[in-house]
Amino acid sequence: MRAIALPVKSLSEAKSRLDPLLTPLERAVLTLAMLEDVLDATQQLAGWETWIISPDEAVLEIAVRRGVTPIVEETPSLPAAMAQVDQEAEGRGAEAVAVLLPDTPFMTAAALTKALHTLGPVVLGPATDGTGTNLLIRRPPGVLSARFGPDSYRRHLQEAAEADIPASVVELPEIGFDLDLPGDILTVLGGRKGGRTREVCEDMDLRSRIAVEA
Repeated sequence: MRAIALPVKSLSEAKSRLDPLLTPLERAVLTLAMLEDVLDATQQLAGWETWIISPDEAVLEIAVRRGVTPIVEETPSLPAAMAQVDQEAEGRGAEAVAVLLPDTPFMTAAALTKALHTLGPVVLGPATDGTGTNLLIRRPPGVLSARFGPDSYRRHLQEAAEADIPASVVELPEIGFDLDLPGDILTVLGGRKGGRTREVCEDMDLRSRIAVEA
């Protein structure tokens, strides 16, 4: 089997870089909207299961409602979540695991399919800024450590090179764009892709609120 794992932190801590523009409740709503948009893409992929790993009950309820696999995050931290995903993959005999950060609201099934069809034991989808990793595909799952966080793209490439493991890179705007800052919200509002993320940003009148903050 093959799986796409979406790690989602506790909603009370999500998108903290948007504080104080958004209230904690608004940040939670935005986080869930992005997750739903990403699920729209992952659930179109034949032959791939979708896993959601999170310590948050509301997030796991979405997994159940959408018919994907919920995994209760045992130790709330991204490195611990990645280790738990690897353990889960080993226990289920997964031949491949993709870790996709779910704050990528421009994600489409077509972009994800292109990445998943890219050959190689390791495939990286870097963030647009060239420092982070938004997508990591490993075949088999334990061929490379998942090292998300600051400078993760370089660290993934470095570890692969040191271990003499071929690493392919897929640079697509749908994969590279992640929403972290107020300017990213304006990108969503100015983009051509609809979806829940854009609807939530419009409902909260974030364009006007960002203009006032500026």
